[in-house]
Amino acid sequence: MGEFDLIRRFFTRDQQVARVGIGDDCAIFGAQVGYEHCISTDMLVEGRHFLSGVDPAALGHKALAVNLSDLAAMGAQPHSFLLSLGLPEADEAWLSAFSTGLFGLAQQHGCALIGGDTTRSPLTFINITVQGLVPHAGGVLRSGAQVGDDIWVSGQLGDAALGLALRQERIGLSDATLRARAIRRLEWPEPRVALGMALAGIASAMMDLSDGLAGDLPHILRASGRQAAVELDHLPLSDALRTLPRMQAFSLATAGGDDYELVFTAEPRAAARIEALADEHGLQLSRIGRILPLAAGETAQIEWLLDGRPTRFEAQGFDHFND
Repeated sequence: MGEFDLIRRFFTRDQQVARVGIGDDCAIFGAQVGYEHCISTDMLVEGRHFLSGVDPAALGHKALAVNLSDLAAMGAQPHSFLLSLGLPEADEAWLSAFSTGLFGLAQQHGCALIGGDTTRSPLTFINITVQGLVPHAGGVLRSGAQVGDDIWVSGQLGDAALGLALRQERIGLSDATLRARAIRRLEWPEPRVALGMALAGIASAMMDLSDGLAGDLPHILRASGRQAAVELDHLPLSDALRTLPRMQAFSLATAGGDDYELVFTAEPRAAARIEALADEHGLQLSRIGRILPLAAGETAQIEWLLDGRPTRFEAQGFDHFND
């Protein structure tokens, strides 16, 4: 099976967002009046971002999910995406499962594949560039956090890190149901697209949690010129994490990556609206801390609190070059 046969068989779908899509040198689509485009790209490399032997359907889902999560963090509506795929061989069963997982999520969010590239590679790598729409001059940035704002997170934290530890047999968990849930959170993340769009106009700053709360929240703090206090005992933990020693659970919830939840800031008077969104979306939204001023000469950082008091707890998010 050649490259173009592969593309036609597994990746060509009817789409209506581009006047010209797959099959030409470029996709062509028009800009919608009153909107601007958001563009983001993420790469997944075998052995670095996913384990060899992972279910290819889950990998197809996750490859798009991590990009849709970036759109969610901006409050953007998904529009379309490009896919570049490197494979050791053109395995038809693998490609069928991968494309099923990929297009299942794409259809759920109305996001069309409009182009890309394929090549032979020693390792499997996947690169997706996703495009979304925000109203003109819209988009929730990292730089808007204000002193006194509350810090919120969606969902529960740390399950994906636990799932990876279970896959690598670094942690044991006897409860088969809790084990399966943690691994699913690792392999089938759900981008919070609808929530992100609903938070536009409410959140003062927002980003998605790909490298862990300890690694990602400081991006908001640096962009906004602030510090933060986070209550460890306010972190939303699953039943699986609550079976672990307390500090180990906190470590997974703050330093583990792959949650793809949203962390956002909002003024305290927005709490009722945010709690209403939690009910509307059937999703846990937890207030975990507050934004503090940054004095001259200080470094933007997180102060970890336990039972309301400062603690020596230390956590460092995932780093692609140091971990």
